[in-house]
Amino acid sequence: MHKPQPAISREEFIALLDEHMPQVRQGGFAVRSLGYGCCTMDVAAGPETSRAGGTISGPTMFALADVALYGAVLSRIGAVPLAVTSNMTINFLRKPPLRPLLGEARLLKLGRKLAYGEVLIHSEGDGEPVAHATGTYAIPG
Repeated sequence: MHKPQPAISREEFIALLDEHMPQVRQGGFAVRSLGYGCCTMDVAAGPETSRAGGTISGPTMFALADVALYGAVLSRIGAVPLAVTSNMTINFLRKPPLRPLLGEARLLKLGRKLAYGEVLIHSEGDGEPVAHATGTYAIPG
């Protein structure tokens, strides 16, 4: 089955982030892949992303989910910097070790004004999720 090409390339998404949200790459986040309706990102483990107890902080996991879902949305609608998060829920499933995290986002529903998707987050090298997020993005019209 043929899968359509994304409306924005990985490189175009990175350039958009660098222009409009430079804090993403400055914070150790990286775009691994971007496909039609999906985006995989990672975040490094280090002093900026860790918390007491030798784990990755909740705000870091939330940001990973939010930006990965943003990539999945833009992969369908193109470079729309003003598409914004209108709702996001995250469930922390277990304590991740202090190593890089991967966020795998996929778009589940795309409408004219809203897009809805989910993100599974897991530690690099471990297939068991440490968090699951769902979110809605508002699409400017």
